[in-house]
Amino acid sequence: MFAGIAGSYDKANSVLSLGVHHRWRKQTVRRSAVRPGDHVLDCATGTGDLALEFKRAVGVDGRVVGTDFCAEMLALAPAKSRETGLAVEWEVEDVMDLSYPEDSFEVASIAFGIRNVDDPVQALRSMGRVVRPGGRVIILEFGRPLWWMKPLFTFYSKVIIPSVGGLISGRRDAYMYLTQTSAAFPTGPEFLTLMDKSGMYAERRVFPLTGGIAYLYIGIVA
Repeated sequence: MFAGIAGSYDKANSVLSLGVHHRWRKQTVRRSAVRPGDHVLDCATGTGDLALEFKRAVGVDGRVVGTDFCAEMLALAPAKSRETGLAVEWEVEDVMDLSYPEDSFEVASIAFGIRNVDDPVQALRSMGRVVRPGGRVIILEFGRPLWWMKPLFTFYSKVIIPSVGGLISGRRDAYMYLTQTSAAFPTGPEFLTLMDKSGMYAERRVFPLTGGIAYLYIGIVA
């Protein structure tokens, strides 16, 4: 499914989020407390936007690796590296079975991808394994909006997103999947329970974004 929408993915994201997804990614990098020279792993990077945002933060002395299970999505990322002049390593990897040694990174992240894996707890465990103790695992994901945002967002997600996403990509089913999985996936305290089940995190925090349309989770690796 993701291979089928790869070519239109960036355009659809910008249109459907009204550009807000760029702000969410900047908040993700800021709250990660990443520093110049740090090593960062971005999982389910898609076409690479979050990995590039991290590279801006870690600078020339830092290392950023952007990975995705879907090679067709990842194939679009190197062109962005060239256009921006930001050197990021791009590799096909399964977030549930990362090949990197333990303690390889200060930060590991995943944006809008954790709900798509077969076993989210295993993905959280895998990311925690490759991050040094005291480092951070950052998860940005859609969720269920807060009460005051819920009526508007329910209409938007059920009517506008499938219609407009389908028009842009030719794959209405993909954008129906987006709304259905977002509504069903554990949100807020429920997701923190999944982090606890992984057994990897000494601390974890949650921050609702834009009225709870998205949530940012931060886990401190034990």
